[in-house]
Amino acid sequence: MSSVTLDQASPLTAASARRGAESLTRLTIRRFFRHRIALLSIAVLLLVILSALLAPLSPYTPTQQNPANDLQPPTAAHWFGTDDLGRDVFTRVIYGGRISILVGLMATLISLAFGVLVGAVAGYFGGWIDNVLMRITDAFLSLPSLFVLILISTLLRDLPALPLRNSVWIVIIVIAVLSWMWPARLIRGEFLTLKENDFILAARATGVGHGRIILRHILPNALGVIIVHGTLSVGYSIILESGLSYLGFGIQPPTPSWGNLLATAQIYAIRAPWLMIFPGVMIFLTTLSVNHIGDGLRDALDPRSAR
Repeated sequence: MSSVTLDQASPLTAASARRGAESLTRLTIRRFFRHRIALLSIAVLLLVILSALLAPLSPYTPTQQNPANDLQPPTAAHWFGTDDLGRDVFTRVIYGGRISILVGLMATLISLAFGVLVGAVAGYFGGWIDNVLMRITDAFLSLPSLFVLILISTLLRDLPALPLRNSVWIVIIVIAVLSWMWPARLIRGEFLTLKENDFILAARATGVGHGRIILRHILPNALGVIIVHGTLSVGYSIILESGLSYLGFGIQPPTPSWGNLLATAQIYAIRAPWLMIFPGVMIFLTTLSVNHIGDGLRDALDPRSAR
């Protein structure tokens, strides 16, 4: 039951609706906790995030060099070994996690915010507004993403007057600009369906404004789609950042990220394979965990799931 009925309902009806919402929330949580892979993925993701947050506790700094100890395999002193400049790889990997996870989260939030706005307006109002917004969306979808990401990243970095020049925010903005189309299409579809429901027609009949209908009554019913897509987008954004940095167009050294750690390590793939293995494993574990969490949320929010 949507919250639309709570505005004009009797106290008894409102209380029943609240109890129904609480029951639905408990049912969703119970479904999610039955998804063991999703729970394991949460534990893995929390461990990755915790290691990134506690990175300053490492006895080394990410830029601390010791050329006399270069390309050492993993030992008790250097858990992930050292790189070609004698820097501790474990320290660089967990500091790199800060950058890669930040890019994944912020790019997803920005793309979701813009995509939800476009999709909500297009789906709710329809007509020529829908046509214009969806043709713009289609135009962005037709762009070759990786090529455009490289082009925009290069152009922004070459602008000397840009305040964000050579910043992590360049990568975040570039990824967000080319990621908003999918949530826009998903939310448009949800709004096209939800706006025809009886509780929306009743809200219009009582004179409720468009903004209130969108924000209070339709958008909450589309949160499931938004949450699931958002979790999956985090992994996608991390992979995009890693790919950009690997190609030399993302986060620039000496700032470590998982992508540029892989790029630096490629010339030592045979001699020092640990330089590639550990950043690669972190990318793999993080994206896989986020994807499984998204799967768990999708199953939990699906009303057709078994109780």
